[in-house]
Amino acid sequence: MASDKKKEKDGGAAAPEAPANPSRLKTLYDEQIGAELGEKFGRTNVMSRPKLEKIILNVNMGRHLENNKIPPNVKATVIDTLTTVTGQKPTVITARKSVSNFKVREGAETAVRVTLRRDHMWHFLDRLINLATPRIKDFRGLSEKSFDAGGNYSMGLTEQGVFPEIDMAKVNFTHGMNINMVFSNSSPELSRHILERLGMPFRKRENE
Repeated sequence: MASDKKKEKDGGAAAPEAPANPSRLKTLYDEQIGAELGEKFGRTNVMSRPKLEKIILNVNMGRHLENNKIPPNVKATVIDTLTTVTGQKPTVITARKSVSNFKVREGAETAVRVTLRRDHMWHFLDRLINLATPRIKDFRGLSEKSFDAGGNYSMGLTEQGVFPEIDMAKVNFTHGMNINMVFSNSSPELSRHILERLGMPFRKRENE
């Protein structure tokens, strides 16, 4: 029961069954990258090594508010997008307080969020790296400046159509999303090394 409540808080309804096959990225991390962290960064103790804990996808719907409500078609499109690309039902987030400058009242639905963990997280990351990012228009690599002090990485997509499972001919409007990768026991340098080894297409540094 407690586990189900936590899932509802983090990412919507209880997660569906995990993918049948283990993610190749998780296997790569376990069999190769983990050992590299020990050799290159001195993290010989397995428990001290960085770990990708979760990936959070968030879509802000505040700009679509009409009389403090989100139009049903907008809400349905966003929920359908996140459900399709993650395999989990997202949670609708409401405003905690009123903001007069943005004409937002407390309790208004402002965003949709889903949190991925374990196998769902690894399989999503694989599709994000190898299927979605190459489809970004005029793509020249992801910024490496979006790490925070704890090594967590954030990126944004301007349209849901970069995921091949989304048929843009069947959606009502185009929307983007924010994607946050949350690490533990990490730093910007360590997280960048892990993501780069997993195939994350960062923009090449000038001195390289």
